[in-house]
Amino acid sequence: MTLRERIADKSARIGFVGLGYVGLPAACLFADAGLAVVGVDRLTERVAAIARRELPIEGDEPELASILARVVGAGALAVTSDITALAACDVVILCVDTPIEADHRPRYGALEAAVRAVGGVLAEGALVIVESTVSPGTCRTKVAAWLEAATRGAIGVRFHLGHCPERVMPGRLVANMREMPRVAGGSSPEIAETMRLLYAHVVRADVDPTDLTTAELVKTGENAFRDVQIAFANQLARVCEDAGADFLEVRRLVNRSPGRNVLFAGAGVGGHCIPKDPWLLAAGTRAELPLIAAARAVNDAMPARMGELVQEAGVSLAGATIAVLGQAYLESSDDARNSPTDAFVAWARARGATVRVHDPFVAGFERSIETVVAGADALVVMVAHPAYRGLDLVRLGAILRRRVCVDGRRVIDLEAARAAGFTTRALGLAPTRS
Repeated sequence: MTLRERIADKSARIGFVGLGYVGLPAACLFADAGLAVVGVDRLTERVAAIARRELPIEGDEPELASILARVVGAGALAVTSDITALAACDVVILCVDTPIEADHRPRYGALEAAVRAVGGVLAEGALVIVESTVSPGTCRTKVAAWLEAATRGAIGVRFHLGHCPERVMPGRLVANMREMPRVAGGSSPEIAETMRLLYAHVVRADVDPTDLTTAELVKTGENAFRDVQIAFANQLARVCEDAGADFLEVRRLVNRSPGRNVLFAGAGVGGHCIPKDPWLLAAGTRAELPLIAAARAVNDAMPARMGELVQEAGVSLAGATIAVLGQAYLESSDDARNSPTDAFVAWARARGATVRVHDPFVAGFERSIETVVAGADALVVMVAHPAYRGLDLVRLGAILRRRVCVDGRRVIDLEAARAAGFTTRALGLAPTRS
């Protein structure tokens, strides 16, 4: 029976390397679709939690906990830290980190280690799929070479290779995996079609077959595009502040024009994808990409802009205590990778401030809001968690040392804040109206 036939009748065994925000929900959905799945992760505590049918991801992730409990309980998903468990798999899907370092160049140490480890146990004729986001050309050159060295065989003969970059965000992991279209890049048109059949078991939207490099460009290109869009929104917000207008109203009216879609401005861009994917795209060319570099600079500067707003509200940072609401990069999530709050905290501390942070989802920051706010000189909102909407500003004002509120996500009722005696500032809003 061919690989395509085994995928079609669900007798193919699927392996996952990396059981984080991408690998775990994907493994759960393939198992829930009726395929036998084994997941491998080097973090033994994560493996143990999954084996106990416990979701090792905090935050609001609709359906994921119940699906995990169901598939682990039924034996459809097995988890381990032993890479040799992948030896019986027909398809191995890699979901490991591909970080960017300070020089803006990708570091593929984790990916290379995973690829070589998988290659050492890979079954004859198996398909390896990279879901990790990589720079254009990486799969065809680096990944293929690592696999050929590890398997001592040739691509297309000893093994097959694909790239199906993830398109998920925390808080919508299951929904995104089901409903978002996917791009299936294969080492040959036949493998791309095989991947389309595989992902059709869990993806309700289109799965578009293509080549490896096109798939890499689609993922890095779409996130670079979004980064540029966010940067424009952030610069428009700054113009609104200086011009005496409200960014939210300007945005609303601009977006009434057909074909316009100005995004929200905010306190910073975080997460695992958007801060690094533009640099991954840039790493795939020798050309200068000034627009991408400029957008990254604009978005990286937003946490410092929050600090400037604190100062504009009359708070001298030297010796001040700042209470920050939100450590995650995204609302209703525990994902704190590349958190703008980290950049804000570093900026404020470098200027002599003491900073305390609250977050209801991130481990180590779940203490009471009152504990964080008491005696502080300013309240700074960095994340739009639901808990921060409708805050009792009168109660919080009573325990602050100074009633100053700076809103980087436009979740605070500024009129109510002013009525409670607060001096307010907000991104995209002129000081005369705040």
